[in-house]
Amino acid sequence: MPASPPSVVFVGGGPRTAGILERLAANRPELFSGSMDIHVVEPHTAGSGRIWGYRQHPGLMLNSAAADVTMFTDASVQCEGPAAEGPALADWAAGVLDGSVADVPELPAGLRWQLKELAGTTFPTRQLQSAYLEWFFRRAVAQLAPGAPVTVHRDTAVGLEAVTEDDAGGYLVRLAGGTALRADVVVTALGHTDSLPDAASAAWADFAARHGGFHAAPSYTSDVDYSPIRAGQDVIVAGMGLAFVDLLVLLTEGRGGRFEDTPDGGLRYLTSGAEPRIWAGSRRGVPYHSKISSTLRGEPAGAPRFFTAGAIDALLADHGELDFRTQLWPLIAKDAGYGYYRELFTGYPERASIGWDEFAGRFAAVDWYSQERRRLVAESVPDPELHLDLEQLDHPFAGRSFSGLDEVQDAVTGYIENDLRLRTGPDHSETLALFTALLKVYMDLGRLVPPERLTSRSQQDVHGWWHGFFSFVDSGPPPRRLREMLALHRAGVLRFLGPGLQVTAEEESGRFVACQAGSGVTVAATAFIEARLPAPSVDRSANPLVRQLHRAGIGAGQQLLSADGLHSTGRLLVSEHNELLSSVGERQPRLFGVGPGTSGWGAGAFARPGTNAAPFRENDALARRILTILAGDQVRQQGATASRKA
Repeated sequence: MPASPPSVVFVGGGPRTAGILERLAANRPELFSGSMDIHVVEPHTAGSGRIWGYRQHPGLMLNSAAADVTMFTDASVQCEGPAAEGPALADWAAGVLDGSVADVPELPAGLRWQLKELAGTTFPTRQLQSAYLEWFFRRAVAQLAPGAPVTVHRDTAVGLEAVTEDDAGGYLVRLAGGTALRADVVVTALGHTDSLPDAASAAWADFAARHGGFHAAPSYTSDVDYSPIRAGQDVIVAGMGLAFVDLLVLLTEGRGGRFEDTPDGGLRYLTSGAEPRIWAGSRRGVPYHSKISSTLRGEPAGAPRFFTAGAIDALLADHGELDFRTQLWPLIAKDAGYGYYRELFTGYPERASIGWDEFAGRFAAVDWYSQERRRLVAESVPDPELHLDLEQLDHPFAGRSFSGLDEVQDAVTGYIENDLRLRTGPDHSETLALFTALLKVYMDLGRLVPPERLTSRSQQDVHGWWHGFFSFVDSGPPPRRLREMLALHRAGVLRFLGPGLQVTAEEESGRFVACQAGSGVTVAATAFIEARLPAPSVDRSANPLVRQLHRAGIGAGQQLLSADGLHSTGRLLVSEHNELLSSVGERQPRLFGVGPGTSGWGAGAFARPGTNAAPFRENDALARRILTILAGDQVRQQGATASRKA
């Protein structure tokens, strides 16, 4: 009786799994000649998953333009497998309209209209993105057929156990509905999972419940029920990142309000009367920077010049461990500055007092944080407003105090207006050069620097400060979202609390109290929203499989030893090859983990075309690893069969 084909089980069927499936199809002709069964366990729609699914408010948008979103591992990706050219989201939309893109079901009228209106510079809705992701998933499944059929299980994985009755190994993946899937290889691609509230959030929830108030712990914004918040009710919001942007949509347009254009190019908000009054603050006190609509004028900067493979290899040769802040960040900052000033000098030569070639030669010879570099910039760029200060960029109100709430309003609205001027006007494309330089380094960091060669503190810095700074500068919302904030502020729906936000619970009044550290301004409210995604937490994960892996010791949380003691990142610990590591540090050679809930560095699931994107490199390497495992099993089985016949 012939042996059954090997089985690969993916837990999670969002865009990351879709990308790995495409890589399996692309690499299979080279690495594995046999048949295989593939199972995808996903309680939501396969391809888009939970985060990018169609069933969310139609006003929620991507934070990337349609031309900047692709699922295809194009020729820029440095990987062993073959490139796969295909349409980015904008080209896909055009292909659906003209019929050149097939396998797209009849779309709702609203999405058809969006297809017609979409351009490369348009920021599409998440509903439209869901259609693109689901199409890509179906395409990958079709490429795997007939030798590697894919079965989708609309279910949730709740447990995993090792199979020990044969020499090959493998696992049983148990589903909530009672099915057990036999797997030779398992890939967990769970995306952003929820966590149970930490002690502070749990205390706030208890406080709100006891006093008849409202509290929303960190969560995916679309999943929270905000209906208990009444019209006109004061709501304190902690966090002004992307979750805050989504929250504004749900509490304003989601309640019947609407925006209309004004003759000066701005927006006016027409209230429905159902909106609450929103008081927003954060550590920085400002929203993420707007996406950029300008185009480069000067010479392209090309590849990074200072944060390079050669520079990193030299550091690794001289040091057992690298420190991110003192050894890597200065190189990153210098590359960011190089890109910024190259665009300023070559795109706007009238703004510089010397030529680019002279500046570039002197710039290359000095350290970013040296007095020589500061003097060079001061001598060469007469306008101090054009000097790049990365620390001031990170904390725009650092050291500033405010006389009262009105001054806070003026400061934050002025900041937003200036950000729009710099990033959407035609005369400051140096902001785009900075964006591009940071993006290149962000994509290269995981490729050039082995995580195990970083100090523990540096690994915290990479996942914490560096990721946060990059997101703040490069991963902000579309410009329209910032214009909407200004319109909501003018309409009295949105008020700003500024930087250094502190929130406490006042038992006597039964209210949450927000305080702005730099002014003493306080606001009291019965509703408090923590507007951010939950931090990953293996210990407190709301995902049943993650909890079971941790309890059984099959998977372990990442622990880092720093000068301050042992620090838990909350992420599942994986090897450099994405293998889960057990509680005693053993590699699980047939159990892999990818995504934001792991210690791996492959960020995101889709990317800009032509950027050698880190997740695409990781997808290809993992697909080839899986196929190599299956090919080895096939050789051993063939050898055993031949021995029996002999």
